[in-house]
Amino acid sequence: MQLKNTLSRASALLFAALALAVAFAAPARAQEESAPVVLDEPVVQVNNDVIMLSHLKRENADFREVLVKQRGMTAEQADAEIAKKQPEIIFNLINEALLMQKGKDIPRMSEDVEAEVNREVLRVANQSGLKTLDELQAAMQKEGMSLSEIKATLRAQYMKQAVLQHEVDSKIYFGLTDAELHQYFDAHRDRFAGVTISEIFLSLAGRSEADVKAKAAQVATQARGGADFGDLAAKFSEREDEKGARVAEKTKGQHLDENGKPRVYLLSDMQPAVGDAIKNLKAGQVSEPIKTDEGYLILRVNTRDDAFNENFVRGALTQERSDKEHENYLRGLRKEAYIKPADNYKEVVQPLLDKDREELKAADKDKQETASKQAAPEKKAKSKKQ
Repeated sequence: MQLKNTLSRASALLFAALALAVAFAAPARAQEESAPVVLDEPVVQVNNDVIMLSHLKRENADFREVLVKQRGMTAEQADAEIAKKQPEIIFNLINEALLMQKGKDIPRMSEDVEAEVNREVLRVANQSGLKTLDELQAAMQKEGMSLSEIKATLRAQYMKQAVLQHEVDSKIYFGLTDAELHQYFDAHRDRFAGVTISEIFLSLAGRSEADVKAKAAQVATQARGGADFGDLAAKFSEREDEKGARVAEKTKGQHLDENGKPRVYLLSDMQPAVGDAIKNLKAGQVSEPIKTDEGYLILRVNTRDDAFNENFVRGALTQERSDKEHENYLRGLRKEAYIKPADNYKEVVQPLLDKDREELKAADKDKQETASKQAAPEKKAKSKKQ
């Protein structure tokens, strides 16, 4: 409570200071002649951090790009959708700020995340044939992109994932009992068939689908007729690595993990068309050609294991529970946080914050009632013994 009171006293000064900084940054002549154009201003304070309008605008721009390019909306439709979703977008930024703050409090997490960001940036540079970060930055500037903004986006994404994994997912994963695992496995056996596979991939790039389909059928017939699958993959498969080299020349079509060992897939994790095509195949059998967006696949099931695999079951059950537990965790962070919208954004943000507080109260009440019900039989048992 003392922390919240301290933040409350400081918040007015913090918002005033930021507003003054923005005001003095505006040209004096513009202030005299007309209403100043707001370049930046506070949107909402989250503990000691402030979400600025510039950050919100970047989020809106990213969302607009998704709506236009991926969902086929017009610019007008996208703007209307953004206006409708504005409270949720700001709410997500509040959650992001809380997770970033939490990550800074966890030992070594900031350093680990920064190292991951740098690795990803270097990977992109190498994949693009660029030798230095300066070359990457110059290439991004030509495309109207900012390396610092890209790194900030990656940093936020990786930090959120790291905090939720550390604080929530790992506790679910390692907290599951043997009884829970076997009960879940027995109820979902069809989800846990594990396979290792080899592939022959024929690309549609620059070719007619009829030609590629006919060739895929011909190669599949050879494979199903007893020809060595690895030799066929080395000869025909067109999957390329990041440097443009044909992968099957080294792997003979096998899917390998980062350690060079056969990668195990759960059928339930595969794309539906792929999983359906091989779900009834035994070890050593070959699929019919499978149509994908990029081309045609011919798959061989190298090994198949339908037995209980603890790691697979733990992972699946953790994933099933994680969404709810993530929200519970974020709700707890919001409960303990000082969150204050700026005056210009109260009308947008405050209703969602009020709704969140009501849901928190209801959740706490449910927990108390559940605890009381669980405690009642224990009290009766003790009284009988006495």
